[in-house]
Amino acid sequence: MRLLDRIFGRKPEPAAVIPTDPMADALAAAKAGNYTTALSIWERLAQDGIARAQNNLGACYAEGLGVPKDRQHAGDLLRRSAEAGDPVGQRNYAAFHMQGVTGSDPDYAIAADYYRRAADQGDAPAQDMLSWMLLEGEIMPADPAEARRWAHEAAESGIASSMTRLGMLYHNALGVDREPHQAVYWWSKGASAGDADAQAMLGAAYHMGAGTERDGITALAWLIRAVSGGSTLAGPFVGPVRDSLSSDEIQEAERRAAAFLTEAAQ
Repeated sequence: MRLLDRIFGRKPEPAAVIPTDPMADALAAAKAGNYTTALSIWERLAQDGIARAQNNLGACYAEGLGVPKDRQHAGDLLRRSAEAGDPVGQRNYAAFHMQGVTGSDPDYAIAADYYRRAADQGDAPAQDMLSWMLLEGEIMPADPAEARRWAHEAAESGIASSMTRLGMLYHNALGVDREPHQAVYWWSKGASAGDADAQAMLGAAYHMGAGTERDGITALAWLIRAVSGGSTLAGPFVGPVRDSLSSDEIQEAERRAAAFLTEAAQ
């Protein structure tokens, strides 16, 4: 304390207190594997009606993260989060019903309802899932045009599987005119984002010259990446592409694929 402050009885200014964000603190603790801390924070916030905390706590009970698995309790927490309007809670509540609550069969009607609610709020993974359901036509009536709309929304948010789906829609003329160049455009984006099926379809496009110039080396490089990523779509093309190339060209394709896979693993 300064001399004048002592003379005039002034108290020193308190040090500035930086407010903390409990949700951020809990998430950081969970990412560090400290679920005891994370759960204690989410439990308190969930009791206070914080919808995202209810979702996070429900996810922990659903997966047994830091607590014994309790799908009944998880379902209750996720329902509260979803009904409060949290889009992540709605998406997880939908996924919960796709799997089925303990002792019951999946409830696809509830799942579809809450995926749509989350999608309407801009949740990209929910938009991707809704697009898939609208294209498959098993859980809800097929609507390729609407499937494309939701896939586009999700793809613009960076969801690679929706990029791949858009390529398939343009390739197969589902809800849109057939446009091979648009198919290649979206497969290229999905492939670069790491989706193995997009890599397979892009490799096939380069092999056949569909929507792009024929390029056997590039085709094989993408197909090798797709096989490494687990895509079953690549299998029928790998042999014919290899047979069309010289040993030097195959070696170059393998070099490109290895470089891409090494970079992706970093």
